[in-house]
Amino acid sequence: MDAINEVLAVIDSFIWGPPLIALILIGGIFLTIRLGGIQFRWLPRALRYTFSNEENGKGEVTSFGALCTAMSATVGTGNIVGIATAVVAGGPGALFWMWLAALFGMATKFSEGLLAVKFRTIDSKGHVLGGPFYYIENGMGQKWRWLAKLFAFFGMCVGLLGIGTFTQVNSISSAVTGFFDPEKAYTVSILGMDYSIATIIGGLITAICAALVIIGGVKRIANVSQRIVPAMVVVFLAFSFLLIFYNIAALPQALITIVEHAFGLQAFGAGMFGAILIAMQMGLARGIFANEAGLGSAPIAAAAAQTNEPTRQGLVSMTQTFIDSMIICSMTGLALVMTGTYDIPGLEGADVTNAAFQAGLPFMPPELVSFILMICLALFGFTTILGWSYYGERCLEYLSNRSIRGVKIYRWLYIACIFIGPYMTVSMVWTIADIFNACMAVPNMIALFALSGVCAKEAKSYFTRLKAADKDESKLAERPDDSEDWKTPKAQVRQKVLEQTQD
Repeated sequence: MDAINEVLAVIDSFIWGPPLIALILIGGIFLTIRLGGIQFRWLPRALRYTFSNEENGKGEVTSFGALCTAMSATVGTGNIVGIATAVVAGGPGALFWMWLAALFGMATKFSEGLLAVKFRTIDSKGHVLGGPFYYIENGMGQKWRWLAKLFAFFGMCVGLLGIGTFTQVNSISSAVTGFFDPEKAYTVSILGMDYSIATIIGGLITAICAALVIIGGVKRIANVSQRIVPAMVVVFLAFSFLLIFYNIAALPQALITIVEHAFGLQAFGAGMFGAILIAMQMGLARGIFANEAGLGSAPIAAAAAQTNEPTRQGLVSMTQTFIDSMIICSMTGLALVMTGTYDIPGLEGADVTNAAFQAGLPFMPPELVSFILMICLALFGFTTILGWSYYGERCLEYLSNRSIRGVKIYRWLYIACIFIGPYMTVSMVWTIADIFNACMAVPNMIALFALSGVCAKEAKSYFTRLKAADKDESKLAERPDDSEDWKTPKAQVRQKVLEQTQD
C-alpha cells in the first residue's frame, strides 16, 4: 500500500505541477480580461438571478435547481477536509492562492455555464444533455470530437473513482468514527485490516441513502439538493461566524500570516521560492477541488437549467464559485489559521478542522462541537455524492450515445464504490481525486480558450439587449435565433440521430 501511495504521489506532483497551475490561473485571468471583468461588474445581478427562475425557459430543472445540483457537487468535504489538507501541507499561504484562483475562476465558471446552455442538446422527449463534451464537439467542430470523448471519459472516472465516491464517503465515515469511536475500541477485521464498527455503519448508511436518491435520476437529485444545500450552508456559516466573532482579535494577525506565507516571507533564500510554490500548488489544487472552476463539471448541471439565455445561466453559475470559495472555504481556512491547529503534528483531514472549532469555541462542549461538524461534513459529502453521480451519468451518456442500459449499470457501480470508500486511506483517495481532476481540466480549459470569443459575443449581446430594455428583464428583447450558427451538417445529422435513439 505504501508503494502505491508513493507512485500516486509522484504522478500527482507531476500533473499538478507549474504547467497546469499556470493553465488554470492564466485561463481565468484571460477570460476575466476578455469578458471585461464580468465577475466584478455583474456579481450583484448574478446573485439576484440565483433566487429567481426564468419563465418559459427550456430545460429539465429550474435554474435554481441546476445551481443547487452543481452546488451539491462542489460544496462538499473539500470545503472542510480539502482546505484543511491544503493548509496543513502548504501552510496558511495556500488560502491566498485559493482566493486568487476563485476570483479569476468566477470568469471561468461564467464561461462554462454560458457555453453549456448555448451548445446543449434537447431530444424530442425534452431530455437535456450538455456540458464540455458538447461545447467541444459542437463549438470547436467535429474534428475535436476526440477531445470531447477524452473529457467525458475522465469525467466519468472522476465521479466513479475520485471526487464523487471515495473522497466523500471516506471523509464522512472518518468523521462519524471520530465522534462515536475516536479510540477505535470497537473494531471488525476486514481482509486483514481492523476497522471501527462506526466506520462500517457510517459507510453503509451513506451508501443506502445515496442509492435511494441516485436511482431516481436528475429530478430527484435536484429536489433533494434544493432542500439540503441551502440548509447545510446556513448551518455551517453560522457555526463558522460564531468562531470568528468570538476570536475576532486574532483575525488581523491571521490575515497577515496568510499573506506572509503566500509570498514565502517566513522563509529565506532558496526556501522562499519553495514555500511559495508549495503554497500555490496546494491552494490551487484544493481550490479547484472545492469550487471546480475550470474542471468542467458544473456546466453539465447548468445545461439542464430551464432557461433560454446562455448568459443568464452563466451569471448564475458564476455565483457558485463565489459562495463556495470566497465564503464557505474561507470560513474553514480562517478557523484553522486563527486557532493555529493547522500546525499541530499528527493531525490530518477532518481532525484538523475539528480541533480548530473546539479550540475556537471553548465555551461549547467539545462533544457538541464535534457533533455539529460531523453533521455538516456528512451533509456536505452526501450532496457531493449525489451531484457527481449525475455528472458521471451524463459523461457516460455522451460516450455511449445515450445508452439507458449503460447509465443503469453505471449507477450500481457508483453505489458499489460508495461501499468501498470507507476502507481506503485518506492520502490515497485525495491523491487519486487530484489526478483525475487534472486530467479532466485540460480538455475543458482548451475549449474555454478556443471559445472565449463566443462567450464575449454572447455576453455582449445579452447586456446590450438588457440595457436597451432599460434593465427591466421582463421587457428583455427576444434573443436572436442563432441556433444554426454553430451547427455543421454532421452536427445536425448527429442531433437528429440522438433525438431518435434511446436504448
